[in-house]
Amino acid sequence: MHTVEAHTVITTEVNRSKFIAYLVPIADYEGLQEKLKKEHSKANHVVYALRYLNEFDQVVENSSDDGEPKGCAGVPALNVMRGEALINCAVLIVRYFGGIKLGTGGMARAYALAVKEVLKVADMIVYEKEVVYAFVTHYSTIDKTLYTLKQCGIVQIERKFETNQVDWKIRASEEKIEQYKKEAALKR
Repeated sequence: MHTVEAHTVITTEVNRSKFIAYLVPIADYEGLQEKLKKEHSKANHVVYALRYLNEFDQVVENSSDDGEPKGCAGVPALNVMRGEALINCAVLIVRYFGGIKLGTGGMARAYALAVKEVLKVADMIVYEKEVVYAFVTHYSTIDKTLYTLKQCGIVQIERKFETNQVDWKIRASEEKIEQYKKEAALKR
């Protein structure tokens, strides 16, 4: 499975209709459709398809045709995501009508093409299941802990400063968590 860490945008044209595809991490999806509708107020549709893993490691999928004929926009986009084994990301496609009707088959092909084109230029990464690891340190080791976390490539860090200790919660792949545990043990 693959995912993305950054936004990718590309425009595709089919029979004078413009399709602007936005590929985003699932964390950035919330509210993006409304934002794009405001940003592209003259656009006819903002279609989306998304796939992510829930807390039970089940794949959750959703799509919307946003006024296009049923099954002609969101589902073809979702099918491309399935075919590429994408997870934890969403694709939103802004369509500007170009004056030529595409028909249901042509529309489905156009939306699928828009997703394929954005995937060609996106920086895809191999999906690694992330876990949360919690631990406690003394105030005197904060800098050393941050340095070790950075060396292990762990960037999702939460800290809570208590009276006599610092409570840490980190999120990363199991491999990075294990690497951190080994490095931290060596530096004690």
